Amino acid sequence: MASTWVFIRGTHDQAINATKTTALVDLGTRAYGKDLGSDDRGKAEFIYLTGVASTAVGDWVTYTSDDWTTARVSANGVGPLAVAMSANVANQYGWYMIYGKASANVASSFADNGDVYLTSTAGRVDDADVAGDYVSNALGAGAESSNLADVEIWHPAVQDGKDN
Repeated sequence: MASTWVFIRGTHDQAINATKTTALVDLGTRAYGKDLGSDDRGKAEFIYLTGVASTAVGDWVTYTSDDWTTARVSANGVGPLAVAMSANVANQYGWYMIYGKASANVASSFADNGDVYLTSTAGRVDDADVAGDYVSNALGAGAESSNLADVEIWHPAVQDGKDN
């Protein structure tokens, strides 16, 4: 069943899965939601950020807290991570999940309960151990299907050179 995320605390002018050309919420704002389309997803936390070119729904990004910009993550990335809830491309604004159970872009054969590592493919992660690219606070929560898998995240981050 498709995800239907709705806000559970407060209201905002922009839906969780929408992208806008004008910021409708202050950048860096956090919001809380629930997926009405899935009983097993529970509640989640989102952050409002600026998009970057080629972002697709489910892409992993790093973001900065000085200007709230994003970059599609790839090998050797550094910083806090989030999962795009919309195809939020350059010069647009949208919500990204930072806590909860997300449907995220992964490499083929990503395993349920697998650790999470950056890859050379922008916006995707894998469960294959790559030295220095371990994503802390993330765990596979479902097997890969068409390069998507559920992942459990709780403010994930990566520090290049650090490992599990």
